[in-house]
Amino acid sequence: MNDAKLKPTLLIFCLISSLTVFCRSCYAKCHDHDQEFNYDEGSGRGPSEWGSLDPNWRACGEGKSQSPIELYQMVKHAPELGKLKRAYRAAPATIANRGHDVAVTWKGDAGKIRINGTTYRLQQCHWHTPSEHSIYGKRFDMELHMVHSSYDGSIAVVAFLYMFGESDPFLSMLLPHIISLGKGEHQLGRVNPKQIGFPSEKYYRYGGSLTTPPCTEGVIWTIFQQVKMVSPLQVQALKNAVDPGFQMNARPSQQLHGRSVYLYQ
Repeated sequence: MNDAKLKPTLLIFCLISSLTVFCRSCYAKCHDHDQEFNYDEGSGRGPSEWGSLDPNWRACGEGKSQSPIELYQMVKHAPELGKLKRAYRAAPATIANRGHDVAVTWKGDAGKIRINGTTYRLQQCHWHTPSEHSIYGKRFDMELHMVHSSYDGSIAVVAFLYMFGESDPFLSMLLPHIISLGKGEHQLGRVNPKQIGFPSEKYYRYGGSLTTPPCTEGVIWTIFQQVKMVSPLQVQALKNAVDPGFQMNARPSQQLHGRSVYLYQ
């Protein structure tokens, strides 16, 4: 083979080799990012250490409006809150293992909620096992968070608590995808958030934070009071899908620091 034919071949080989190394490096960095925090208090990267792991995560350790909380504390009845104004519709969605949880992300307009005159559009939902919020000191078997954001970047989360019992219809629909979930996003087609199911109109409301780093505060929380059902098989599928060490991905309860918790009935 002469030099003229050899040079293009070597060039292609070098490009492919470089691209392979680059992709592996990107994957390693993404994987390392997933492992920057965990839920193991004995590891040095557990919840009590989050605030010291990254300067951008200081709120996790220093914030005074952190989530989750125990919902029975200082509850004030607030009929003036009214029913949660919501309007959801089917939109294209994906499902992914984000390392520390499984999340469904809507790629189109999946609808909105309206709180205090502000519109928050649905972005994604994800699960925690066991539940993060508790009622009268009792944690439940699972918690679902529907994460919404406004045009100015403010966040509102609608949450549901679950106890073991019958299968949850929404998870039943997603179960084949969760069981086969690997890395990367997987297309779900059109998913209607209404399929999550709203059990009643009664809910708790308080001001808190994200429950994972960076623990950003200013989040409006709406947690429905009625507990829903989920099967042990469905919860185990969620645990099996996430990265090792994240099967129990619930942050401990945080101090209220004088905050009020409201209950609409």
